[in-house]
Amino acid sequence: MQRRLFLKNSLKTLGAGAAAGAAAPFISTASAQETITWDMVTSWPKNFPALGTGANDFAARIERLSGGRMKVRVHGAGELVPAMEVFDAVGEGTAQMGHSASYYWRGKTLASQFFTAVPFGMNTTETNAWLYHGGGLELWDEVYAKHNLKPFPVGNTGTQMAGWFKKEINSLEDMQGLKLRLPGLAGEAMNGIGVTTVNTPGSEIFTSLQTGVLDAADWVGPYNDLAFGLHQVAKYYYTSAWNEPSAILEGTVNLEAWNALPDDLKAVVSEAAMASNLAMISEFAVRNAEALDTLVSEHGVELRTFPEEVLEALYASSQEVLQKQVEADEESRKVYDSYTAFQQKVQRFTDVGEFAYLKTREKVGA
Repeated sequence: MQRRLFLKNSLKTLGAGAAAGAAAPFISTASAQETITWDMVTSWPKNFPALGTGANDFAARIERLSGGRMKVRVHGAGELVPAMEVFDAVGEGTAQMGHSASYYWRGKTLASQFFTAVPFGMNTTETNAWLYHGGGLELWDEVYAKHNLKPFPVGNTGTQMAGWFKKEINSLEDMQGLKLRLPGLAGEAMNGIGVTTVNTPGSEIFTSLQTGVLDAADWVGPYNDLAFGLHQVAKYYYTSAWNEPSAILEGTVNLEAWNALPDDLKAVVSEAAMASNLAMISEFAVRNAEALDTLVSEHGVELRTFPEEVLEALYASSQEVLQKQVEADEESRKVYDSYTAFQQKVQRFTDVGEFAYLKTREKVGA
């Protein structure tokens, strides 16, 4: 009797979910015996280390946590849609899910950029604290709902490198006229000091550097940069991680598809996203260390830090870019006000805790 009652109530719940999604014919709600199959489009080459495999991990967790009731087919960049069309494809329902980086969509919504990286902003731990405990996720939901999307943090590369340069940078003058691949707010800040920036898809960076279309390029960090072979086309690797002190990878779900899911599968997707977020952070910590050793020890890559005058100019330019955007866009102001208030809140403990420890560790030679 109890089993019959449980099945009856379950079918009622699923039926309500199907009714909510009736306007979107591609959405499939399922009974406990049926399987929901979704497609995920990404901005990464299929199975690309950490980014592409991070999308695979997210999909696998959803299937595992749902007991097989929900399956997600992952598509690399260009398989269903081009790398830079993930946002529209998911919002329009071409695919139910996406995996990308939000700062690619500044042309759709300026405020999206804050949900990847902010120049001279928070580190990864601080950023996750803002998202999960400081209202960041709620703001992200608010911004993306207007585009028929439900967002999640699904990975973070941690501190990124400042990029690969064909020539050494010894002064601010050396930056003038360089053609640099760098997206987001940091790219705008670079424009402000005389650099020309472009938002080249990752798969085109190597060729663009090799052929001279680019003079320099930011990608991610040692692990992904080694995988693309960027050390073969640029000699100097800059460590001044002003541009992306933390870099969130986003998972997106078509909002109509999301609303059609029963509550237990919504919970599955949410928990899978959080677990995949942590998993990618942990993977990058070890893989970057291994890849950096390979780049320096085996390939002779030369590590460099931007001169102080360059960093000072970039900081000033970043502040101008941010101020200009929040003055022109109320949505950006709302997100930025939340972000900066939270950074001020947590930074003091970061300074007396994490930063103080790192300085002590370096001082005593541990």
